[in-house]
Amino acid sequence: MTSFAAIADQLDGQAIELPSWAFGNSGTRFKVFGSAGTPRSVEEKIADAATVHRFTGLAPTVALHIPWDRVDDYAALRKHAEDLGVALGTINSNTFQDDDYKLGSLAHHDAKVRRKAIDHHLACVDVMDATGSRDLKIWLADGSNYPGQADLRGRQDRLAESLATIYERIGDDQRLVLEYKFFEPAFYHTDVPDWGTSYAQVAALGERAVVCLDTGHHAPGTNIEFIVMQLLRLGKLGSFDFNSRFYADDDLIVGAADPFQLFRILFEVIRGGGYGPANPDGHSDVAFMLDQCHNIEDKIPGQIRSVLNVQEMTARALLVDRDALTALQESGDVLGAHGVLMDAFYTDVRADLAAWREERGLPADPMRAYAESGYQAAIEADRTGGTQLSWN
Repeated sequence: MTSFAAIADQLDGQAIELPSWAFGNSGTRFKVFGSAGTPRSVEEKIADAATVHRFTGLAPTVALHIPWDRVDDYAALRKHAEDLGVALGTINSNTFQDDDYKLGSLAHHDAKVRRKAIDHHLACVDVMDATGSRDLKIWLADGSNYPGQADLRGRQDRLAESLATIYERIGDDQRLVLEYKFFEPAFYHTDVPDWGTSYAQVAALGERAVVCLDTGHHAPGTNIEFIVMQLLRLGKLGSFDFNSRFYADDDLIVGAADPFQLFRILFEVIRGGGYGPANPDGHSDVAFMLDQCHNIEDKIPGQIRSVLNVQEMTARALLVDRDALTALQESGDVLGAHGVLMDAFYTDVRADLAAWREERGLPADPMRAYAESGYQAAIEADRTGGTQLSWN
């Protein structure tokens, strides 16, 4: 098996983007749970995200959600983030909280509603221009609840036309990233329910359109690492939304439900060339991002735990002796090949990662360092009346 020393440098520069909404109050369909120290503004969300980066060195960018994070001056917001040591990242659109979108947005049968949804995305691209963001991520709640409610093919055609209009506005150094979801809030059909539909739509647009894979957006039993492999093989895996699930789109801390699945996914990312040094523009081809809602746990420690989980499973995936694995696969040694993977997965790299962090001026134990920093007590004392809700 490969040694940790041999892979340590490959962990340098790993970047896991944080979602601004993870720091606000969130909850289930039944209840939104408030928490002390909740941000009162997008600026305070960014400050909390910057704190995660300060303790881990893993989260240099913050994703925004429009209109949740709308401000009058995005250039000033960009400078605010940079002053705190982070940058603004992916811009996420929102077409699921407006009454006009009750029956859909980009795929709606009414041209006026589609135009409204398109214009929202064009405004998001304007935000990208001001923030220096590369990716416009689109997740749609569009779909139907009952057979016969909607013209399935017509909706795909209208979606394609809407996406093409948005894509025309994307700059040469920007990307359109289309996310898919198995179901919810539509239950009979979702307009972008799987990677194949997302791939078909973005492939028709061009090279600057790619797929986002949310690890919680699949049917039970889905082999997600196979999808990762296929999208990398096709050159269309643009980004991840990392989270964890037991039943549906639970949005739990990544790796909490099935750390072995996270390991397998990251192994395929590495094997497929989706992990490595950043491009000259400072971006990796495949963006790692969290998409989580901390309902009952503290927000900042939840994000710290999440990025550490991704880093740990990345390290274990890098430990796989790929030459030995290939040789065993080609010789037909089924259990031997399986054993190579399992040896890497069961390797405890926590002490090595603690030493790795100390060598780079980071706390060996970011969770403990944050708990002892006093930051949580300070924001709880300072922030009163903070809500910054997400979808609720």
